[in-house]
Amino acid sequence: MSICHRARDGGASMKPGANSESAGRPIVFVVDDDLSVRDSLSSLLRAIGLGVVTFASAAEFLNHEAPAGPSCLVLDVGLPGVSGMELQRELAAAHRPIPIIFITGQGDIPMTVQAMKAGAVEFLTKPFREQELLDSIEQALARDREALERRAESTGLQDRYDTLTPREQEVMTLVVQGLLNKQVAAALGTSEVTVKTHRGRVMRKMRAESLADLVRMAERLGRDKGDKGGGAGKAGANSPI
Repeated sequence: MSICHRARDGGASMKPGANSESAGRPIVFVVDDDLSVRDSLSSLLRAIGLGVVTFASAAEFLNHEAPAGPSCLVLDVGLPGVSGMELQRELAAAHRPIPIIFITGQGDIPMTVQAMKAGAVEFLTKPFREQELLDSIEQALARDREALERRAESTGLQDRYDTLTPREQEVMTLVVQGLLNKQVAAALGTSEVTVKTHRGRVMRKMRAESLADLVRMAERLGRDKGDKGGGAGKAGANSPI
């Protein structure tokens, strides 16, 4: 029996451009212990140009290498062994962010609330309409694409910060706190002329067009450090604030 109801217009669709990606097709991972469900969803998603990889268990998915491009996970709640809800928690604990769309034949309100609070994109009860699933996948892929762009931006920002000398990092830290050049010079025990030189280098290396721009960069570096637990990876290694 199909897990999807077809749309009344005779077929499901996604918005134009939703299945295109300059670095390759977006990938939809499907984890369900029912072979007929995996085959049905795989056929549906491949028909609209999406890449699909299916798994029969959470363990199989966890052993698969994370993709470089946009992806999302269509996840059955009632998996044998590690359940869908448990897999969601494991992924969060392992810092493997991926948008999740839960599918289940026995959903209830508390379970739905728990999944959504933990960041799930959608919670669909079988049988569901094809378009409901495709809309959720489109939303999930868009969310992941935006997250990848933010992470790439953060990595570039951290790379630029890492090109600063220790003294330039000190100058940046004080400048973004609002200190004047003479105050920075007093704090560091150097001359105001030297501070001006360091400040100019900081602006060039960070590609900051203004002090306000530099402050925003410092705030972003500080947030990224906090998000990564203060050192879990390169982006959390150093921060001006």
